[in-house]
Parts: sequence; structure tokens; C-alpha cells
Amino acid sequence: MNRQEIERRLDALVRDNRVTIAITFPLVGVALLIAAAEGAIPQRIAFNPLLLLGAVLVMRLPLIGGLAPLVDRRALVGLAVLAGFTYGVELFGVHTGVLYGEFEYLIDLGPMLLGDVPLALPVFYFPILLNSYLLVALLADGRLDWWARLLAVLCVVVGMDLVLDPGAVALGFWGWETPGAYYGVPAQNYVGWVASGIVAVAVLTVSLDRDKLGRRLERCEYVLDDLISFGVLWGLVNLYFGNYVPVALAVALLLVLVRADRFDVAGLTGGQVSGPADD
Repeated sequence: MNRQEIERRLDALVRDNRVTIAITFPLVGVALLIAAAEGAIPQRIAFNPLLLLGAVLVMRLPLIGGLAPLVDRRALVGLAVLAGFTYGVELFGVHTGVLYGEFEYLIDLGPMLLGDVPLALPVFYFPILLNSYLLVALLADGRLDWWARLLAVLCVVVGMDLVLDPGAVALGFWGWETPGAYYGVPAQNYVGWVASGIVAVAVLTVSLDRDKLGRRLERCEYVLDDLISFGVLWGLVNLYFGNYVPVALAVALLLVLVRADRFDVAGLTGGQVSGPADD
């Protein structure tokens, strides 16, 4: 089976199961995560790293399938550089507390690099950057210069983390030695996201062909479905714990996707589709 056939099969898999991936999985995930946090399910299931990683990978399928046709040699090198940067920044942050404040992982997220950072970190870190980059590329449609796009992407990145971190802290995924005023998250964490985001966005800008990306965004209706999963899952988690600012931000994200014709529950199984050959 060649690469193009793999891409076509993945494209069909995601397209035919959009509701399951973008809506059902996060809804089930919310129920299991809250049950685990409340001690309502057996310990061997609660926050099981294999189950967590498996569920996350399923919800990442639209992002993977959407970008797969764009991954040429230059993009592959860029993603490898970004992965190395991700590990380096996280290790530096854990050991020094300089970027994100002094924090630690509080649950088992699988094998750890040097005992401090999850090996699966790119699976959690990449989507925030990639989805932010893709959303701005879709909405801007070539109208913004480089600096304006960078600022816009950084705003979306920080906005997503303003949703993610309060929910993760409430669930006990990670925490800070000195909790901050924003639902236990210190302001320094977001300064760190801006600093690391500048480098990451620069890498993505150099790595991805802008014209091909624009065509793929136009023709592939599901490429931002991972943002739907994100908004549904973390919006509901934060709602349960009474974190209302993150809930409002999650709702705002979903409304942006509605305005961009990317979030329509009735239409998630339809829409225009492009295969890898079109890109």
C-alpha cells in the first residue's frame, strides 16, 4: 500500500466518522475524566495512560488526516525540529521553572523522558500550535502580513491554554508549586507560552507551504475538527468544576468554528471533500 492510498483511507475514515470523533469521543472522555477525578471508577481505569493516549490519538485523527498530504520533506524536518524544541522547552521548564513557573505532572501520562517529561508530549503540545495556526490561516485567508499572523496565532494559542490548563489542574493532571490567580494557573505560564509560541510559529511558517495549506483548508471540511473536540471536552470539564471563564472561551471558540462553517452538528457528516491528489 503506497502513501497516497493510506492517505485516501485515512481521509475516508475521518470523513465517515466525524460525529463519533469530534463529538462522541470527547463526550465520553468528559464522563470518564470526571468520574476518575471523583474516584467513581476503578483505579486501573482512572487516568490510565494507555486509554488517555488512545482517546487523544483518535481525536487527533482529523488533524493528522487533514495535514498528511502536506507533509513533504521540508514539513517533516520542520515537525522533527518542533518535536525536539517541544521536549527541550518542557525539560527546561520543569527543571528551572523559568518559562512556565515551577510545575509538575501529577498523574501517569506514560513513559517519561529523563523521568520528567512525557514521551507522548508532542501528541498534546502539537495540536494547540497546529490548530491555532490553521484557524488563523483559514480566517485570515492571506489578508494578514507575517507579524499580524504571528500575533493572531499567539492569541489563539494563549486562548486555548486559558481553556486547557484550568481544566487540567482541576482534574489533577498537573499543578504549580505556587498556584496562580487564574484557577490555580500562574500568569508566568502564559508568558512562557508566548515565548515558546514565537519560535514554534516561525518553524511552522517555514515548514508548511502556504499555498498548499490554503487549498487544503478550503477543500478539507474536517481539518479543524480537533478544535471541536477540544472545545467540547475542555468546555464541559471546566463547566463541571465551575471554571466559567474557560467555559466562555470554549464556547467562543466553537462559535468561531460555526461562523467559519466548520462546526455544524447536522452537517458534520456531509460537505465537500478533497482527496490527497487534489492537494
